Amino acid sequence: MAEAGHSQAPVSSLKHHFDDMEQQQAASTLGMWVFLATEVLFFGGALTVYAVYRLVYPAAFSAASNHLDVRIGAVNTVVLIGSSLTMAIAVWSARRNGPRSTRMLVGSLAMTALLGSVFLAIKATEYSAKLAAGLFPGPAFRFPGAHARPAELFYSLYFVLTGLHALHLAIGIGVVAVVAARAARGRYDLEYHGPVEITGLYWHFVDVVWIFLFPLLYLVGRGG
Repeated sequence: MAEAGHSQAPVSSLKHHFDDMEQQQAASTLGMWVFLATEVLFFGGALTVYAVYRLVYPAAFSAASNHLDVRIGAVNTVVLIGSSLTMAIAVWSARRNGPRSTRMLVGSLAMTALLGSVFLAIKATEYSAKLAAGLFPGPAFRFPGAHARPAELFYSLYFVLTGLHALHLAIGIGVVAVVAARAARGRYDLEYHGPVEITGLYWHFVDVVWIFLFPLLYLVGRGG
């Protein structure tokens, strides 16, 4: 029987097919890296399609990109970088014991989810503006000048790429909220904090995807 005050992960945290928590943590981390590798292939394929069409229609894609609000994109970039910082603090806190570390863990996770929600709210506002301006692909699409058709292709790729990113971010917010709720109940400590670390890996991946999307969609060819 464990002595009083000894840090011990809940018995149910160790799955029966693992020898110890260290082995379970390593397997969980490896599984997340494998999943992220498939996500890299997924987003890499989509970005390759975008890059090819940008080479085919450079003038039209530059003209279409000029209708994006770079200030909104920049603000969202800062928001996501801030969320990566709070997630890093959460992972750091999860590797320590004590009530103070638990409070910092819960607070950092809550701030991460909040910043992710702010990003989605800003993106929704941007989507609404594009819809009102007639820049949503479809029968009502309107674009001035001679580049209407390839510009519509640009916006098709824009909504697909940013929409997929937003979906991944929304999933991440849900996962972070669940992990935060479990952390508030004292489920994580120095010995058992794997879910926090693999959630952090996923969150940082989603942030890195945006770091690629922002310059490719908003900055490349701007003003050309």
